[in-house]
Amino acid sequence: MVEGSDVTVIANGSAGESIRAAETLEAEGISVRVVDMHTVKPLDRDAVRRAAVETGAIVVAEEHLVDGGLGVRVAQAVAETQPCPMEFVGIHDTYAESGEPAELLDKYGLVARDVIAAIRKVLARKR
Repeated sequence: MVEGSDVTVIANGSAGESIRAAETLEAEGISVRVVDMHTVKPLDRDAVRRAAVETGAIVVAEEHLVDGGLGVRVAQAVAETQPCPMEFVGIHDTYAESGEPAELLDKYGLVARDVIAAIRKVLARKR
């Protein structure tokens, strides 16, 4: 965890891309905390609450459908403990197909540039 971070990315399956996004934004002076939330259930509600309190903005990045995935569970915990602006990176309104992992991540918007876009969007709402 990075002390004094501007935003937290809670990642599930997308931790590598989230870390790449954090490294890219660090060069611009934007501090990103990345939490690898490897399980959806049980959810580490305390880590979610701390992220909301300490950074005041959360992006959930997951290699899963946005509807019914980690983002929904994190949003519920945030609403119940410490509301803050949130954005979601994941698969929207479709089911993924088979293919090369890198190509699929790019096709479904799950790469570092997509995490960066969500971070910029949530930070604009935070300010």
